[in-house]
Amino acid sequence: MGFKCGIVGLPNVGKSTLFNALTQTAAAQAANYPFCTIEPNVGEVAVPDPRLDTLASIAGSGQIIPTRLTFVDIAGLVRGASKGEGLGNQFLANIRECDAIAHVVRCFEDGDVTHVEGKIAPVDDIETIETELMLADLESLEKRAAALEKKTKNGADKEAKEILDLMNRALVLLREGKPARLVERKPEEEQAFGMLGLMTAKPVLYVCNVEEASALEGNALSAEVFKRAAEEGAKAVVVSAKIESEIAVLPAEDQKDYLDAIGLDEPGLNRVIRAGYDLLHLVTYFTVGPKEARAWTITRGTKAPAAAGVIHSDFEKGFIRSETIAYGDYVQYKGESGARDAGRLRLEGKEYVVQDGDVLHFRFAN
Repeated sequence: MGFKCGIVGLPNVGKSTLFNALTQTAAAQAANYPFCTIEPNVGEVAVPDPRLDTLASIAGSGQIIPTRLTFVDIAGLVRGASKGEGLGNQFLANIRECDAIAHVVRCFEDGDVTHVEGKIAPVDDIETIETELMLADLESLEKRAAALEKKTKNGADKEAKEILDLMNRALVLLREGKPARLVERKPEEEQAFGMLGLMTAKPVLYVCNVEEASALEGNALSAEVFKRAAEEGAKAVVVSAKIESEIAVLPAEDQKDYLDAIGLDEPGLNRVIRAGYDLLHLVTYFTVGPKEARAWTITRGTKAPAAAGVIHSDFEKGFIRSETIAYGDYVQYKGESGARDAGRLRLEGKEYVVQDGDVLHFRFAN
């Protein structure tokens, strides 16, 4: 499963450079001029998880299959994009299809790389993009709300009335210049709210693209972004797209030496993934055997049958129970047999909420 993250930002902030590094491809052309990304680029990247290697080693698994994340590199938006400026709003639909938005913000000075606004002001850049997304959401909702209002005049369609109520709550905020994610809603309204497809309702991760010297702790510009993120309940990470692009082309065995040489513990990709998981409330469970050790991503709070359904819909339909071993127990007792002998293998039913790190084997009826 994983999640699908749309990379947005103004032109020349490092979106395509970061995308290339994240996916270790050169599919997105990174060039020093606006709109070098003409079609959205989609790439997948494996989620690094040292637990998976440990489990595979204990079980003698023949293959290791990590879970994957999907990144979509979306063309640079500019002021007026919602009204057709630049490349217009043709890419907004791609944002709507994503689970979260990774908003790349330029937090470095470089006279050789032009800035579309003519100045380096990351918070202003954030507001420019947010405004365009809010205007697009506003226009979309106003059209749909007007049509739905006619449908609910006689009061017979209860579901349509509830959706209209959600739309109106979002419209109030958007007209005040506030994103739709601030709409107060009940847990039972989440699904309907998500179906509205509002871009400003999506969780936001700010990716502060800094110069190489600031890759570890950030700089004064990234500090402004972190402050903004804290105020609105978003997440922020510091990444040097330049460093990431250099790491991406190195053989795996050379990457650690490179990171050590520049004083970093890990690639920025790891920070992006962790922040993304936290933002979307994702956890990982594992299936382990002699053939393969595999990681699967689910939303925190997912019950065992739905977790099984991530592997195959038949597993969910015919779910009987899951054999469950906590990651720590699997490691401590050196695998399934040891955990079973120690009484640490549990049989869990349909109401069991899968925990991060669980090693599961599902029993199901054909």
